[in-house]
Amino acid sequence: PPPRRVLLLGEGNFSFAAALCGARATHVVATCYESEEEAAGRGAAARSLRRLRDSGGCAPGMGWDGRGDGCCWELCWHHRCHPGVTQSGIALTLLIFCSGFPSSCAEVLAQEGEVHVALCNGQGGTPADQPRREWHNSWQIVAVAAGAGFILSHVHPFKAETIEGYKCTGYRSQDKSFCVEGALNHIFTRSTAPMCFTPMTCQTQLGNQKVSFQVPQVLVDKINRGFLEVNSSHPVRTIKEKLSAGLSQVFPLQNISSCLPLLQQGCPGGVCHSNIFWITLSPGEAPGTGKMSQGLADAALCSHFGQDTDENVQEGCPAPEQFYLRPSLLPHARAIMKKGAFSPGTLQVLSGPVFRKCRITPHSMPAFHEMLVVLAVSRGTENSCVQVLVDNIKTTMNSLHQGTSGVKPSISLQEAASFGTELGDFAAFERQLGEIQHFLCVGTEPDAPGSCVGVMRAAPDELKSHELVVVSASLNLDLLAMLLCGISDWRMLWTWDRRFLRQFPEGKLRLFQSFSLYPPSYVHDVSFWLPDGQDFDEVAFHTLARRVSGEMVVSIQLRDNFQQPGTGRRSLCYRVTFQSCDRALGCREAAEMQLHLREEMQQHLGVTLR
Repeated sequence: PPPRRVLLLGEGNFSFAAALCGARATHVVATCYESEEEAAGRGAAARSLRRLRDSGGCAPGMGWDGRGDGCCWELCWHHRCHPGVTQSGIALTLLIFCSGFPSSCAEVLAQEGEVHVALCNGQGGTPADQPRREWHNSWQIVAVAAGAGFILSHVHPFKAETIEGYKCTGYRSQDKSFCVEGALNHIFTRSTAPMCFTPMTCQTQLGNQKVSFQVPQVLVDKINRGFLEVNSSHPVRTIKEKLSAGLSQVFPLQNISSCLPLLQQGCPGGVCHSNIFWITLSPGEAPGTGKMSQGLADAALCSHFGQDTDENVQEGCPAPEQFYLRPSLLPHARAIMKKGAFSPGTLQVLSGPVFRKCRITPHSMPAFHEMLVVLAVSRGTENSCVQVLVDNIKTTMNSLHQGTSGVKPSISLQEAASFGTELGDFAAFERQLGEIQHFLCVGTEPDAPGSCVGVMRAAPDELKSHELVVVSASLNLDLLAMLLCGISDWRMLWTWDRRFLRQFPEGKLRLFQSFSLYPPSYVHDVSFWLPDGQDFDEVAFHTLARRVSGEMVVSIQLRDNFQQPGTGRRSLCYRVTFQSCDRALGCREAAEMQLHLREEMQQHLGVTLR
């Protein structure tokens, strides 16, 4: 293989470069800003320079910053260990760092290259520093690098004593030594570029007709990703396949997920309409009258699972011409049962992405992969069937956990009646879909947000049969993947960065190691007056923030609710926190997102900014 090209920037006495020049398959170019005469007078620099020239695999670059030679470097290394610098000195060196180094590296670094920055303990401004300095008295290195498109991927100790011949002189351009005790080497890599999503049209089957529609912008990066396809190594597919394999050992199993339409038509009975992604079909593509009646029949299937649907269709539903992205796979299961294509005793498995508007939290997802299993059993045996399903899921989860070596998941079946009103978004929406007998929870606190990963239902009247009862289990595969692989942010499951899937070769589950450490966050407040006499749709606000920021908003918190004396006008103040989990987000980009969000709020939410 060709030698690894390493560029060292801002060398002091060149002893570090001289120590590297003997490394195998490595070509080193060491640079400094001074002329050779100035550099040679610094300590042992003259001897190190001679060693570099004699090695053949290294070359010094004097009075040069590494740019302009047309080379593409695999590693850029910069030493800036300056302990004892005053706060004004920090500001000066930070200004120099901001204005040149990260963007200069972007010009000369190979696509898969690395930027190494060695700093004294405390200078980086990250939790890796022990003790950690105040933010304003550090280099704020992750935020600075983010502005040039870099993310911090690794941090490890800089052990000067292990580098033969390295002498850390040159402190403040003198022959004094740096204090490198506790120094850290920060390794940056290129971030994926910001995604520029253009309007996207999608086709799906609706009844007997293919229709097309424009995908909501907030979902453009989540439609047709193929995470459950045969050639996918995504964790959600691995979990789905392992669960199916385990269940097939207990029940005959039929997988019917291949052609489930993305759209549903009419009225989602019992569901809050602000949680639905409403869709307008492309012009001229509305189904005909016959197909419309079939669509309305399918719409009836969206009302509460296990309950009579006739009343729900008649009571104040929108016109049947309305369409929406499926929020659940339950309607498809009902359609199968209604058509009679349902074999008692055979476990029917449906899976695919579903879409729900929701608030922004670490465990609330506008899109996730649902696995729905449905089984008709003899009346009176439904409770034992539920227990068999849960025991089988527990066994599969425990076997998957052995591969990840993380904290062993504690899986429990909780009575739905024991849950209070404070439910996570997944559990709360499932409760809207129909009566729930049990919640399937993972963790030591079953009522904690994100702990509910599934729901169990028993519908005694679903098949209009005196002998059979329908039992179903709905599982959130994305939440299961997060819990098994130690993924703290659901957005990572949808990243376009290839480093995510590389951690799961051939679908093998393991603990996820983040490739973006300590991502910077940026906090902005927004205050506004509400329209007179109108309630504020908080879900719509959160969905707008998702769309404007491209899922870069990690938190929205209500800070103040003020009512003006005399007029009764209401004003709200929200704190919006911008943070990316997988790519570089600089302060300037976050500020532009905030300004765009303010403009869009006035236009789409009808509020008056303060």
